[in-house]
Amino acid sequence: MQHTLKISRKIDYALRAMVFLASLPADEVVPFREIARRMTIPQDFLAKILKRLVDKGLLRSTRGKSGGFSLAKDKAQISFLDVIEAAQGPIVVNLCLSPRGSCKLTPSCTMYAVWKLGQERMLEVYRSTTLDQLVMQPLPRPQFDDEEAGQSSEPAGRAERPARKARGA
Repeated sequence: MQHTLKISRKIDYALRAMVFLASLPADEVVPFREIARRMTIPQDFLAKILKRLVDKGLLRSTRGKSGGFSLAKDKAQISFLDVIEAAQGPIVVNLCLSPRGSCKLTPSCTMYAVWKLGQERMLEVYRSTTLDQLVMQPLPRPQFDDEEAGQSSEPAGRAERPARKARGA
C-alpha cells in the first residue's frame, strides 16, 4: 500500500483557481461562483481562499454587477510556490525544518540533511514553475440539469464566454 505526502484541499483548490484564471485573457474578470462551478470547488471554501489570495496580492477583486476576480500580476510572475504559500503559508516536509526548529534532536539527527535536501528540491520545482506554464485548454461550459438551467441563458456546451474587461483597463 502506498502512502503519499498530502497536499491540502486549500492548496489544491487555490492552484486550480489560479491556473483557471491564468488560462483566460489578462483583463477578464470572472465571478467566484463561475470559478467554483468550472473547477468543481465548493463555493464557501473557494470564497475564503480567493479572499486570502487577494490579501496576498495574487488576485484582484472587482465589485459590482460585472465583478469577480482576475490575476493581480502577469501569470509568468506567479509561481506554484507563491500560490501555495499565499493559500496556506510556508510549507515544510518535516517539522524539524520549520523556522522554529521544533525538534530537539535536530543538531545530531542523521535524517535532517535528507529532509532538508528533499525540501529544497521540491521547493525549487514549485518556485520555478509559473502559471503561464500551466495554462489550461479552454473548458467547455458546464451542462446543467433542469433546475439549474434557468440560471443561465447560454446554451450548454459553449466553449468560451465573452470576456468582461476589468474596470480601469
